[in-house]
Amino acid sequence: MTSRRSLLKGGIAGAFAAAASGGAFGPLGLGSLAQPAFAAELSKKKRQVLFIWLDGGISQLESWDPKPGTQFGGPFRSIPTTIPGVRFSELLPHSAKQAHRLSIVRGMHTKDDAHSSGVLRIERGDPKNRGVQYPYLGAAVTHFLGSANPKLPPYVWIKPYSGGFKHQDGGFLGARYGCLALGDGKPPENLLRNPAIPADVDAARNQLRRKANERFARGRSTAENDANTYAYDMAAQLMSRQELFDDSQYSKRDIERYGRHDLGRHILQAKHLIQAGVTFVKVTSYHWDTHGDNFNLSQCLVPQFDQPFAALIEDLHASGMAENVLVIAMSEFGRTPRINGHVGRDHWPEAWSVAMSGCGLQQGAVIGKTNDKGTWVTEDEVDVGHLFHTWFRAIGVDTTKIEYDNHGQPLPVANEETKAIEKILT
Repeated sequence: MTSRRSLLKGGIAGAFAAAASGGAFGPLGLGSLAQPAFAAELSKKKRQVLFIWLDGGISQLESWDPKPGTQFGGPFRSIPTTIPGVRFSELLPHSAKQAHRLSIVRGMHTKDDAHSSGVLRIERGDPKNRGVQYPYLGAAVTHFLGSANPKLPPYVWIKPYSGGFKHQDGGFLGARYGCLALGDGKPPENLLRNPAIPADVDAARNQLRRKANERFARGRSTAENDANTYAYDMAAQLMSRQELFDDSQYSKRDIERYGRHDLGRHILQAKHLIQAGVTFVKVTSYHWDTHGDNFNLSQCLVPQFDQPFAALIEDLHASGMAENVLVIAMSEFGRTPRINGHVGRDHWPEAWSVAMSGCGLQQGAVIGKTNDKGTWVTEDEVDVGHLFHTWFRAIGVDTTKIEYDNHGQPLPVANEETKAIEKILT
């Protein structure tokens, strides 16, 4: 948990970090997006993304691509889904009932089996090394789409532990494209104005701060001031929307449907943030790195994902929001088919799965195929660059025509040696 003061300091620190690396601020970097007609069209669609990150690596064999009765299949059965002939692990009974609304990629092959580099590669679209730090997916999406609700932060990250303003996510786009992280979904401490400070005094202090910032910015790079101002504005936005953190407003039915465990609570809150107009919401769940006791851990963890994920998909489609909201659920890699000496599964980027749903994607689509043991991809092999191009196409950004402009340096949105997965797009 972090204080409001820490949040603001984070914005300032991010500004200096971005300035040191030559980061770009403001709505620049996309020549085509500067065209008013294109920007207006994207704004009218109000596309949003809800990104569920299962940190450590969910086992594809205990979820989307089971191989029961085989050498490496493990103890769990497979069950039928609402897609004829497609089966999920028995640990995903709720998702199996929503399969006709999902798009499953079973042919992921990403080559990197390390957490640290794997996460960066996955969440940045596998860009080639060009001497700059690429933005995370959430920063890139909000840079393209802007804010679906200008009165709310465009990029919010719900995570189990401490929050704050994470400027690093912005990469070369700059600190203002970082995210507001909510530790356990809670707002920063001391967010509200101290009752001892009258509203008019607080307004006067903020006016003085703005004047001091303007004076400081004269003759200097605007990077530091932009991030500083952005952090203050973000705090002010949140101060006016305290109900977004009040889970007492959620119906008892939804609380039970999504689950009282952390991931259930956080996905339910993410749905409300999407409904309120946040452009990109990321939800992170940890402890999926099952090197030991994989089957007992999977029996505990996978249902905690299955329940709220299925409820989310059902709700977005029932409300019509699925037409404009892209949902992604994934990890940095899968787990080894081979079971190790600790009855666990190790890192396996060679053949794993990703689940998606929502705008721009076909419903009930399953592409990619692994062999009978789940060791290798045999059909429609794709890498993370393919996913990035697919996601951006789904939300209305054609990455074959749009690129970043980093101070005159043209940069592709994702690895240019890959392309969108046409089979899964509408």
